[in-house]
Amino acid sequence: MAYFAKVENGIVTQVIVADQEFIDSGAVGLGWVQTSYNTHGGVHYGPDGKPDGGIALRKNFAGIGYTYNFEIDAFYEPQPYPSWLLDPQTCYWYAPVPLPPDSDVVYYEWDEATLSWVPLTQGN
Repeated sequence: MAYFAKVENGIVTQVIVADQEFIDSGAVGLGWVQTSYNTHGGVHYGPDGKPDGGIALRKNFAGIGYTYNFEIDAFYEPQPYPSWLLDPQTCYWYAPVPLPPDSDVVYYEWDEATLSWVPLTQGN
């Protein structure tokens, strides 16, 4: 059994578990692309949650609403903000400005209007 994503116009609309033969039979129609539950950020992880050197299939496990980019053969989440950029190695989005160095003790949220990280105050 394997995971497959239904891709319509480059967007994932469904994710199922099926045998390759079932997909190949055409019983579910066209547009199915295999995805790996164990692949995240271009790395394959084992059952213990650690990288295991396995084949990282299509950068990330597909989810409904994700994009499948045929040119780079990768799944990635919807772009969270217009200014954010896609890392071609991981297919994760990142802000054009790095998080402040104290982000391990202060919580921040992205402010698209100012293209900056804004500290959250208590109660937000």
